[in-house]
Amino acid sequence: MTWLRELFRRPAGAAASVWLLLLVVSAIVSSFWTPIDPFTTDPYHAWAAPSPKHLFGTDGIGRDIFSYVFAATRTSLLVAVSAGVLASLVGIGLSAFGSLTSRWVRDSIAVLIDILIAFPTILIAMLLASILGGSLFVVVVATGIGYGVNIARVSRAEIRRVRRTDYVLAARASGVGPGGILLRHLLPNVAPTFIVQLSLAMATSILAEAGLSYLGYGASAQTASWGRLLNDLQNYISIHPLSVVWPGLAITLTVLAFNLLGDGLRDATDPRLRVRRRTR
Repeated sequence: MTWLRELFRRPAGAAASVWLLLLVVSAIVSSFWTPIDPFTTDPYHAWAAPSPKHLFGTDGIGRDIFSYVFAATRTSLLVAVSAGVLASLVGIGLSAFGSLTSRWVRDSIAVLIDILIAFPTILIAMLLASILGGSLFVVVVATGIGYGVNIARVSRAEIRRVRRTDYVLAARASGVGPGGILLRHLLPNVAPTFIVQLSLAMATSILAEAGLSYLGYGASAQTASWGRLLNDLQNYISIHPLSVVWPGLAITLTVLAFNLLGDGLRDATDPRLRVRRRTR
């Protein structure tokens, strides 16, 4: 596949793809096996140093940090994928509906988007959590809708630009309906921009889940979460600083990988960039 070859030609895109593939494998494996039960406590081995048995050491109640971080991968990817799907549905739905309807409907949707985008995603999640109770569902809904509005706003501007091009005007003049123009011309041309926004949505959802779990609004105590682990370890950061490095590093690398993957996929799928490389 051409876009896949283009993606792996870039070191950043290849590294991000490998890291996310490792996370996917870890999430699948951790659903039925972890080196040690991540919720098993052993007070007699609290704050154990890294060793072959405990690769990342243990926390204050003797939980194996490596197993916990390993199991929390599943939570983060589940939130990222779910929020990404919801953001895609919201973003594409608003953009498509706005492009297929009359001008006053498009203007009304634009005003609605501008109103919704004024509210920070984390704030919406915290408000929903205070009403519905903290859960991963609240995180997914808040980040999915919040970033879906962002996708719709960016896609709206890109669709407006593409609608004025000669080939779209020619297609409309030849009798192609709004649905055909949307599927054949508008969506394929905004795909690179959409991919970048989707990767940002997934990265933001991981940060939101970790932040809300850290504050107690996200994952429950029975669910492994990088943010909840940081919350459990925060009081001991000056005594055992290495313990907080592992969940923090996992969050940082995963968010960075989603951003780099989005940039790589945008460059690999944008036909204009491929044409420029051939003409050099």
